[in-house]
Amino acid sequence: MLKFIICSFLIITSLACKQTASKDIVEQKTITIPADSIRSSFSADTQQTIMAPQLVQPIKGVTGHELVGYAQTLIGVPYCYASIDPLKGFDCSGFITYVFNHFNMVVPRSSIDFTNAGKEVSLENAREGDIILFTGTVDSILVVGHMGIVTENTDTLKFIHSTSGKAYGVTISLLNEHYKKRFVKIIRVLPG
Repeated sequence: MLKFIICSFLIITSLACKQTASKDIVEQKTITIPADSIRSSFSADTQQTIMAPQLVQPIKGVTGHELVGYAQTLIGVPYCYASIDPLKGFDCSGFITYVFNHFNMVVPRSSIDFTNAGKEVSLENAREGDIILFTGTVDSILVVGHMGIVTENTDTLKFIHSTSGKAYGVTISLLNEHYKKRFVKIIRVLPG
């Protein structure tokens, strides 16, 4: 009975949050993820191939400050898996997609698709508007599964994201020990 209730809840939630991915993604690149970087139920010789959309030409003149300023207007929008609709909520990549689309910038729709996007920068050189990538919440899956936008990098790095955790929506978080364990890299997608 409990399985039936959980399945029903997941189906209803999925239907309520269903969104189609952006059709504006023009360029794609195939990446192959080695099996040893995906610790799950795959056999040792398995590889997973994913079509990874790449960033399309960023709009010149958009600053990290403008990007973050707009993102902060969305604080409090609830979390909703697979959604880019602020009336329903956002998942982490839906939030990023919505913010960048506001500035007419097309970005990949899923967090894993940001793995090879942009230019990698060091944690020390991260700045407002850069994107921070993390693994997801399942410790055994070591690929990008969460992301946010750097809001500041002074004494400690802060980022804005849509989280399914305690805040359950768009919030600003510190790069604390919880996130440091999951940290993958920082990428720069804005010009300059």
